[in-house]
Amino acid sequence: MERRASVRLDTEVRFLKGVGDKRAQILAKLELYTLQDLLYHLPRRYEDRSQFRRIAHARPGEAATFAGKLITVDNITPRRGLTLTKAFLDDGSGALELVWYNQPYLKDRLLKLRNRRIVVYGVVKDTGWGLQMETPEWEDLEENDSMDGLLHTNRIVPIYPLTEGIGQKQMRQILWNAIQYADLVPEILPREVRERVGLMPVADAIRQVHFPDRMDLITPARQRLVFEEFFVMQLGIGIKRQQIAQERGIAMRIDEDRLMEKIRQIVPFELTNAQKRVIREIWDDMRRPHPMNRLLQGDVGSGKTIVAGAAILAAVDNQYQAAIMAPTEILAEQHYMVLHRLFQPLGITVELLVGRLTPRQRAQAYERIASGRGMVAVGTHALIQEGVSFARLGLAIVDEQHRFGVLQRAALRDKGIAPHLLVMTATPIPRTLTLSLYGDLDVSIIDETPPGRKPVKTYWKFPEDRLKVYEGVRKLVAQGRQAYIICPLIEESEKLQVRAAEDLYEHLRKDVFPDLRVGLLHGRMKPAEKEAVMEAFRAGEIDVLVSTTVIEVGVDVPNAVAMIIEDAERFGLAQLHQLRGRVGRGEHQSYCVLIADPKTDEGKARMEIMTRTNNGFLIAEEDLRIRGPGEIYGTRQSGMPSFRVADLVKDMHLLEVARQEAFRLLERDPDLNLPQHQRLKEAVDRFRHKVVVATVG
Repeated sequence: MERRASVRLDTEVRFLKGVGDKRAQILAKLELYTLQDLLYHLPRRYEDRSQFRRIAHARPGEAATFAGKLITVDNITPRRGLTLTKAFLDDGSGALELVWYNQPYLKDRLLKLRNRRIVVYGVVKDTGWGLQMETPEWEDLEENDSMDGLLHTNRIVPIYPLTEGIGQKQMRQILWNAIQYADLVPEILPREVRERVGLMPVADAIRQVHFPDRMDLITPARQRLVFEEFFVMQLGIGIKRQQIAQERGIAMRIDEDRLMEKIRQIVPFELTNAQKRVIREIWDDMRRPHPMNRLLQGDVGSGKTIVAGAAILAAVDNQYQAAIMAPTEILAEQHYMVLHRLFQPLGITVELLVGRLTPRQRAQAYERIASGRGMVAVGTHALIQEGVSFARLGLAIVDEQHRFGVLQRAALRDKGIAPHLLVMTATPIPRTLTLSLYGDLDVSIIDETPPGRKPVKTYWKFPEDRLKVYEGVRKLVAQGRQAYIICPLIEESEKLQVRAAEDLYEHLRKDVFPDLRVGLLHGRMKPAEKEAVMEAFRAGEIDVLVSTTVIEVGVDVPNAVAMIIEDAERFGLAQLHQLRGRVGRGEHQSYCVLIADPKTDEGKARMEIMTRTNNGFLIAEEDLRIRGPGEIYGTRQSGMPSFRVADLVKDMHLLEVARQEAFRLLERDPDLNLPQHQRLKEAVDRFRHKVVVATVG
């Protein structure tokens, strides 16, 4: 056994009692390398095995704990390849047959316990010949001397996440040995915070979350550990916000009335109140001598591009350049066309920087941006490549944020001297993620759609109704409208995805709509081909556009009123909502039809939510609840903090409390320099390093 004095939190698991080299390799599959990792490897559920039941009172189908004398043990082989180890337990009120499959070595172990008292736990079944329990967990009562010494029975028993090569009993024994060192975990939460929020000390929390004395202690023990993770994260975010607030930025002169008058000249419709409010929030930031760091959220079709245009106008009015970075060429080109049309009457030049430019075109665009003649640059990540330099970059806009890592965001900002930063997302983000992923940003929400737009009507149809759906498309085309048909999603291979799109296109063109003009759009087409197809669709030269999800974001064709999504169960909620957002952009009633036959409850839930609401924020909350944050945002891609205990969905209320407490503490000790906060500061530094590293991958 390891000497207690030599054990630390970073002691490798192989040196701990009950582990060794071989088991350490198995634990590594669960990413358990040190004592600290083990202490935070929490049970996934608990079983209350503290109440003993008499065999005479056993009910078939019920999980129960029995104590009694082991009376017979034997191995039988009913057929080749199958060995049954059978034993009987007698507690004086009746007998219970115990059966284990293909574990012949158990016979010798159990024979040594014959006529001794053991405890068993499992589900009771009635065989017709009597009561039986298959593969029960068991312990020798006499070896443990007393009921209190039992680990697997006669208590609330933890059930752990496992991997191949280790069972519950072994994992439980390892964790029991590990929690004897719970006192090594430092208490980093200030006492006044613990008392205000009502949290137990960390060592008690670790002991109770693994081997609780009572069922009602499990939740407070877990909450103590969750709160600490959130608290550390929010301190990191708070410190980052303070640093941004102290950076020197560009204080711009903004004459609201004059700028609003310019917007009225170039925008042919009245802005919504939400747009006006958000524009003022952005302009207020741009006036300050510190860089703006703002997240602009709006549902599909809420008019974010116009708001971005207002921010660009303010920068250009102050003789500063603006850059807008989008995740795809299609979206970059969409922005370019909108902004070019918008700013042309004012004589503001907009440059487009995408991969498809010829070397000569690219060199000319670089020169205009470097000289300051190109006041607005729109592009993909080509904007942050070497060779692109700005004369006076004053505003950086990043669109569809979670497709870029934090470092790409930073790289765009580095093209200027502390320019203002506006991050736009068309994917509404639940509040929990806003507080964690974007906690360093101020948030503006456009919660109003332009007047006159009718909500898209959404229907869920089964595959056998497909021909009726196509008939509906034909009627809409006869009225002069257009439609999208999205082919099934194949995530495993882009090649297969393209083939699926081509097959669907050929089928629809030849067999379903031979008299209509059918177009095709997919990710492997050259940028010029994609643009030609989209231009033909915008011009009304294509009636039905068969597409992959390349049109998911930003494409705007007001005359397209039908969105048909094939095999809709293969798509996530956010994707379905984005696709639906491509229609409903004009004055005509629009429709979205989900053709799906989901086999899982989760798949059915997605279809039901889509037919129930058009509200992207509600859909985002549901998506988060169904799939979890890691699935949605891809932890490594987005810099999403990964938690050992906390769950952003389940623990939202604690995140709010932790944020308030963290900001309250930073008011008193902004840099965590007080002696009593040193351990806390170290934990915050570790957390911030971990999040930045996550975005590098």
